Amino acid sequence: MLRGIAIAAALLIQSPAPVFADTAQYWIAKDAVSKQCEVVTKEPDGTLVIELSKTIYKTEAEANDALKKIPDCKK
Repeated sequence: MLRGIAIAAALLIQSPAPVFADTAQYWIAKDAVSKQCEVVTKEPDGTLVIELSKTIYKTEAEANDALKKIPDCKK
């Protein structure tokens, strides 16, 4: 009985980890002070960090690829 509870608890603890990994979101933003473009994991607030794209990206790689295509961010 105790062994069954331990196994169930272990499975329950491990289950949510992949769920949280799928909810990551990335935005392309520009720092209002330094004028540097970057990929951020928090939605830009519009004052200190300005959103450059209305798109929310699921992976950091997608966001970085899109960042390279924005004219304001090319160096």
